[in-house]
Amino acid sequence: MQITSSLVSFVLVLWMTVFSPAGCKANPVSCRLWSEPQLPVFSMNGDFVIGGIFTIHYFTNSGETTYTRLPPQAQCSGRSVCESGVDKFTIQEINNRTDLLLGITLGYQIHDSCSDVQMAIKIAFQFENGFDPVFNETSSCTKSAAAAVPAIVGDSASTPSIGMARTLGLFGIPQVSHYATCACLSDKREFPAFFRTVPSDEHQAAALARMVKYFGWTWIGAVRSDTDYGNYGMAAFLKAAQEEGICVEYSEVYYRTQPRSKLETVANVIRRSSARIIVAFVHTGDLQFILDELAREPPPPLQWIGSSWIINPEFLRFNMCAGALGFGVPRSVIPGLRKFLLDLSPAQALKSHILTEFWESSFSCSLKGRTGSSEFVRECDGSEDIRALQNPYTDTSQLRITNLVYKATYAIAHALHSKFTQCHGLSPLQILNQLKRVNFTTKNGYQVNFDSNGDPVAVYELINWQFKKDGTLDFVPVGYYDSSKPRGQEFKMSSAIQWVGGRTEMPVSMCSESCPPGTRKAVQKGRPVCCYDCIPCAEGEINSLDCVRCPPEFWPNTKQDNCFPKPVEFLSWDDTLAIILTVLSITGAFIAMCIAVVFYKHRVSPIVRANNSELSFLLLFSLTLCFLCSLTFIGQPSEWSCMLRHTAFGITFVLCISCVLGKTIVVLMAFRATLPGSNVIKWFGPQQQRLSVLAFTLIQVLICVLWLKISPPFPLKNLKQHKEWIILECDLGSAVGFWAVLGYIGFLAFLCFVLAFLARKLPDNFNEAKFITFSMLIFCAVWITFIPAYVSSPGKFTVAVEIFAILASSFGLIICIFAPKCFIILFRPEQNTKKHLMGKVPSKAL
Repeated sequence: MQITSSLVSFVLVLWMTVFSPAGCKANPVSCRLWSEPQLPVFSMNGDFVIGGIFTIHYFTNSGETTYTRLPPQAQCSGRSVCESGVDKFTIQEINNRTDLLLGITLGYQIHDSCSDVQMAIKIAFQFENGFDPVFNETSSCTKSAAAAVPAIVGDSASTPSIGMARTLGLFGIPQVSHYATCACLSDKREFPAFFRTVPSDEHQAAALARMVKYFGWTWIGAVRSDTDYGNYGMAAFLKAAQEEGICVEYSEVYYRTQPRSKLETVANVIRRSSARIIVAFVHTGDLQFILDELAREPPPPLQWIGSSWIINPEFLRFNMCAGALGFGVPRSVIPGLRKFLLDLSPAQALKSHILTEFWESSFSCSLKGRTGSSEFVRECDGSEDIRALQNPYTDTSQLRITNLVYKATYAIAHALHSKFTQCHGLSPLQILNQLKRVNFTTKNGYQVNFDSNGDPVAVYELINWQFKKDGTLDFVPVGYYDSSKPRGQEFKMSSAIQWVGGRTEMPVSMCSESCPPGTRKAVQKGRPVCCYDCIPCAEGEINSLDCVRCPPEFWPNTKQDNCFPKPVEFLSWDDTLAIILTVLSITGAFIAMCIAVVFYKHRVSPIVRANNSELSFLLLFSLTLCFLCSLTFIGQPSEWSCMLRHTAFGITFVLCISCVLGKTIVVLMAFRATLPGSNVIKWFGPQQQRLSVLAFTLIQVLICVLWLKISPPFPLKNLKQHKEWIILECDLGSAVGFWAVLGYIGFLAFLCFVLAFLARKLPDNFNEAKFITFSMLIFCAVWITFIPAYVSSPGKFTVAVEIFAILASSFGLIICIFAPKCFIILFRPEQNTKKHLMGKVPSKAL
């Protein structure tokens, strides 16, 4: 209620200002308005008179306002009579129909708003009160109860339509605009009686933003009219553009009544900008000034993206806009319209000053009787044929806005038809309520209905300005946009686009070049997010929207634009190093078996019998196992191989060292047994030797069982040691278990070394203790150097070091202990005698 009261007060003040009553003091009952009423440019009587207001003239010149006298009558210039002609045609077509408003005739009062807000509001009051210049207080109530027109078609622009809608909405007079696109008009609280057959700019702004994004442009310029249409439309576009990641270098505003210095400023900003894409939410009258100014000193080639002006043929003369893109209402065909528009003769043109202006400007001649008042010297001679004209009035092949007028007029007619009861008594409020419910299809096949905001479904054609063969520009549809489609499916291209200047290459407009692979964007301080520097991504990261680290098992390619699985590294069977180690392992096992064969063949020889043949065969068996257990370290680690390789290695080496230890103890005991009165040999006979080897070995078995039970080794993908590949290895599980196994082997080896060292100088011709000392020295040296090498070796070389240590120590044992014996057996059989072994024969140097 408070809002309505304020609006009523505003209307009354405006009414008193514009139509200040004269003589009210002399006669308080009846007053005459100072201003003369604005007469319609076209009118026809009928049972119901539909109002129409169109931008027939585009520009106004109201002169200087002194505020000491009444302002002069606004003078209009620029001309477009097609929309008003469609309104007349539609009403004539409705009156001729037998299925719509049968027996009821429609009339019309068509006015020219000159795209001026003051003119539009004045005409709105006249639609409410009529043309009577005398204001009679006694009849004011009856006048407001029944408006002069029950419904109105128009206006053509948003700002005049907003002024009218605020005025007409107070009285519930429905207004159906055919081209007022401002999104603000969808607010039913502020504009309860407003409808339109053109989609809201909110849809067009979203469509334009998606189109800019579709073509990959992120750096644009923007210019708008300083009107409701331009400001609201550009605000909606900038919001949608921000959501799409589009940056705006500049946003300039202009209105045609502003000083020339402002126009020059806007033009210079456009010329100096780096953005090659310019989005213009500009009214037709404002854009004419901007393009004329830019044509004086053409800027670098710009890709124009347009709103409603994109389908205005007046601008096709600006070749610098070639390639322009924008959304327009779909083309249509209205049967019979061309014949109606071309049915115009000089005599008919003289009946209306609008048609007289049109005729004279079209043929550059003056109609008879108007030579003195016309700007044309030549008089029309009657040979002029309107059918031969080539202008927007006669071209009905590109009907767009005119079809919206056609739909708006029919919408009012259907609202009247659905509520019609009798010729009188149908109020604007009743028509308003019926307009909310209309749903019909026009004769040319277009669906007409309104949503809760009074808006239609947004359907656009994507228009491209393309050069024809004759070098002139023309409108070419290249795509469609339908807001009723699901997200991502609204926009559809249908044919090729000619870009700026008629080129086939799509222009590029970016504040900063796209960052190369492997770099990320760093926004420049104080500039939009589309302006950035390219910073290299860190190691292990790829460039997506930002530098993103690859998953642990992946690594970037050389361009750092994609993650690929890391190569897996382990000592595989086909690896050269693995093949060498395998050959050495098998060779060692083969040598051990050959020695066993040699010993078996000469088992009764003194040298074999004297060196404890049973422990020798057991030692050769364990050495064979030591050589072969190294093979378990080769190949892809698995659960069983990880558990087997370390336990097999630990047990076989303990078995081997136990045998060597037993042989060392036997040597010492044998020496002690030769001393007079010694009885020690009976405490370390063959039975005790077997039990000692078994006992030492079982201790290692027990350690291994505990290790496997508590925390066994398991296969592991080592992602930390190397960044670019994965090392597939066996995790020790329990490090204590692993070092306990090695420590026990080391303890036995050290004990064996000490005992052998003590027996190294025993007085016999073939001192076994001396060779055992050498073998244990090699063994300990190998495993002492193994520890740092094992820790520092990368990847598969860790396993290779472990295999090498096993093979080296095994070869050390087999060479030091068995090689001298085999040499004597095979090549010095004369030394293989008991006398020689007991030292009774002088030895020869080997």
